[in-house]
Amino acid sequence: MLDRSGSVALVSGASRGIGASIARKLVEDGWRVSLGARQPETLGNTLEAGSGVLHARYDAEDAGADAAWVQETLHRWGRIDALVNNAGVVLPFTVEDDDETNLDRTLEINVKAPLRLARLCLPYLRQVDAGRIINISSLSGKRVKNDNVAYAMSKHSVVAMTHALRKAGWEDGVRASVICPSFVSTDLTATVTKVAQEEMTSPHDLAELVGTVLQLPNQANVAELIVNCRCEDIY
Repeated sequence: MLDRSGSVALVSGASRGIGASIARKLVEDGWRVSLGARQPETLGNTLEAGSGVLHARYDAEDAGADAAWVQETLHRWGRIDALVNNAGVVLPFTVEDDDETNLDRTLEINVKAPLRLARLCLPYLRQVDAGRIINISSLSGKRVKNDNVAYAMSKHSVVAMTHALRKAGWEDGVRASVICPSFVSTDLTATVTKVAQEEMTSPHDLAELVGTVLQLPNQANVAELIVNCRCEDIY
């Protein structure tokens, strides 16, 4: 396993839920973390800003916010070792909806925004020999269980994007992995009734998995990690 002490990671959507748990786990493992959120003032609920923690504004729908965040991180620490693309939305849209506003927003936030961030970070990830990209997708990126086609399309795209990034950076030591969890116990699933909150995957456990994947050497890359909270088919 790699010693990640002093390494630098960007984590999007870090103000709550999965992103907040990942950020805390990385700090425990010795990482320096650059946390991105639409409202950076809320990031203090995750971790206090300090020598090893940067709070930054990142809005997936704001052109230029991604480049500003990357540059702010480089100005602070001069390197980027990992990117964790966690920010995302769930907006209703079915195949029979003729208003594509929610479809467009979903694809912009869940697909195009993480791709832009990865593209911006890739030159710096190539410089450290063990650069890492972690994309948080969903089991909805492996199968379709409900009528929200926008969300399923976006998460399938994240899986495909991860494999493309994995190929693009492989020869330079960059490894890309996609994490596909089922229901995770966060505020986003607070209204779900089909699975009880206590039966869902804990965001802390998901963060442990992300931390482990980030410590794996180049010769032990996990391309996809499927995380079930109940027994179900994924294809």
